[in-house]
Amino acid sequence: MTVFLQLFFTFFIIGAFTIGGGYAMLSLIQAEVVTQHHWLSESAFTDIVAVSQMTPGPVGINTATYVGYEVIYAQSGSHFLGILGSLSTTLALVLPSFLIMLLVVHFYTRMKGNPIYEGVMAGLRPTVVGLIGAAAVLLTLRFGPGLDVSLVKENFPDWSSWVFFGLAFVASYWGKFSPILLIVLSAAAGLILY
Repeated sequence: MTVFLQLFFTFFIIGAFTIGGGYAMLSLIQAEVVTQHHWLSESAFTDIVAVSQMTPGPVGINTATYVGYEVIYAQSGSHFLGILGSLSTTLALVLPSFLIMLLVVHFYTRMKGNPIYEGVMAGLRPTVVGLIGAAAVLLTLRFGPGLDVSLVKENFPDWSSWVFFGLAFVASYWGKFSPILLIVLSAAAGLILY
């Protein structure tokens, strides 16, 4: 029961203090799940992020669902309890946003046009971009004590991984390719190459 509460509390806090969606919460999820609680390894977390991006739904919710299942199943050996762990973490992640949206909807008509409200919203936009950038850095670099920084080799094992990353970035940013097409092509290339 303690692990259920710990998972619920952890993902409730992540859901409460993340603004900007699933990609913005990846750095917080990584810090809690991998670094703080050691529920998953770095390479397992990277795999979860990859799978979460390909499955329907927000990446944060997909990640929370997987972590909840994996942690409870590893401790209990019960698939049923693992599913309850998934439900617990998913609910915990969504609940703060739901409650905040209820408040925002209630006060939105009163606050619209208010310079303080508009200023807060303008200030949050660059913060979201920073959180998404932090998630990308955390997936590629490992930070040790002091100034010890190394590349996470499990995430980019060879030069072809960097080439795929570069091609996908160029194709999505400048080529305006469909993300679904890029995922399918990347998966096919990965199957052929690896």
